Amino acid sequence: MSKTALITGASSGIGEATARVLGEAGYDLVITARRTDRLQKLSDELEERYGIRVHALGFDVRDRIQTESALQALPAHFRQIDLLVNNAGLASGLEHIDEGDPLDWDKMIDTNIKGVLYVTRIVAGWMIQRGQGGHIVNIGSIAGSQVYENGAVYCASKHAMHALSEGMRIDFLHHGIKVSEIRPGMVETEFSTVRFHGDQQRADNVYKGIEPLTGHDIAEVIRWIVTLPAHVNINEIVVMPNQQADAHYTYRK
Repeated sequence: MSKTALITGASSGIGEATARVLGEAGYDLVITARRTDRLQKLSDELEERYGIRVHALGFDVRDRIQTESALQALPAHFRQIDLLVNNAGLASGLEHIDEGDPLDWDKMIDTNIKGVLYVTRIVAGWMIQRGQGGHIVNIGSIAGSQVYENGAVYCASKHAMHALSEGMRIDFLHHGIKVSEIRPGMVETEFSTVRFHGDQQRADNVYKGIEPLTGHDIAEVIRWIVTLPAHVNINEIVVMPNQQADAHYTYRK
């Protein structure tokens, strides 16, 4: 019997790559994001390529009512979730706190913290009801332990993700639900384009002179984590491009 994974933020980047890797591994998928056109295209492609079942679900994790309604409307098969990948997240803006835009702050806090809570509460509840364990993989960041100039609010949101991951591990321990946090360094996706509100040149400069990680690199780490023996759990793993030591030190060629 195939397993089922739910992936948030699956319309691009790490989420899309994870859907492809898990689809190749035979998982049935629930893929969620705001951009339903991209989701449906990905869903059709994965079903045709791998012969799996895929359910595309368009909603914004920042909206609790919308999130709960969308998830509760899933067909029964797709509520039998074995793996939850909390990937939806973003950075918005890069300024000192006194110059920051509160709308950017709301966007980051509501997506990176509250959105994770809204989805996890429901999906973990389903896992507990089934009584067969499960696995939750949270996509954090090195910003969850290292703060850098102009990134205070984003870093705070990823510090919260780190705390939530540790808390989930404790809360779900007696239910046999694994919890793993992946904390990447530079990953070239749409992340910087979103952070800089569509300024592609500024976004490209983030990775200038560096070969960053790709979404596929992180998806392969997820594949490895979820295929380990049942008695093994990766609590957290930090994944960096070779040219980046941490949040502050990079070597640009």
